[in-house]
Amino acid sequence: MRWLRRSLLAIFWSIGLLSLTAHAQTRPIEEGFDFRVLPVAQTTEAKGKIEVLEFFWYGCPHCHDFEPELAAWIKRQDKDVVVKKVPVAFRDDLLIHSQLFYAIEALGRSDLHAKVMEAMHVAKRRLMTEAEVMDWIASQGVDRNAFSNAFKSFSVISKARAANQIAQAYRIEGVPTVAVQGKYITSPSIAGGSKARAIQTMDHLIARAKKEKR
Repeated sequence: MRWLRRSLLAIFWSIGLLSLTAHAQTRPIEEGFDFRVLPVAQTTEAKGKIEVLEFFWYGCPHCHDFEPELAAWIKRQDKDVVVKKVPVAFRDDLLIHSQLFYAIEALGRSDLHAKVMEAMHVAKRRLMTEAEVMDWIASQGVDRNAFSNAFKSFSVISKARAANQIAQAYRIEGVPTVAVQGKYITSPSIAGGSKARAIQTMDHLIARAKKEKR
């Protein structure tokens, strides 16, 4: 009888969780629950368009987990929505990952972005040293010298450091976090731990930003 009681409790608990999740997905998007308004609005660069910033870190498992949904969301945006990725290094030794991002971008190989995450989170490659990064990038068919020149360039290093300054201005405390039009931020963790709710909130914030622009 004890095992039956435990089984029934587990079933009721699961039903309760499903009900709460369903309620969270259907209730209106609310400030403080699904998104936050920045105390100081930030200047956006995409003039005349809606700017979306995705703050991430290659080593973040949550960023890797959110990447497929986010990539699909980006593909269905109108031409007046500009999405930019901003790598965040919460420690100095993680700046190498920000450099990696801007180096592959400089080489026109942004197609490797998702593959970096796969390498770190599926293949378990840490990519914490320049040698590790170089070996991996060569395995992707990228010329070592070309990548090394980009990776060590003043432009890439400056962008990597500037990205941290942008994150500080947006008060980013964790990743992944998405900022819309320099005013609003949301994330799966902010939106109740739900990726679907975060995507729903992003749609809401895009619509809100477009309405405010009129």
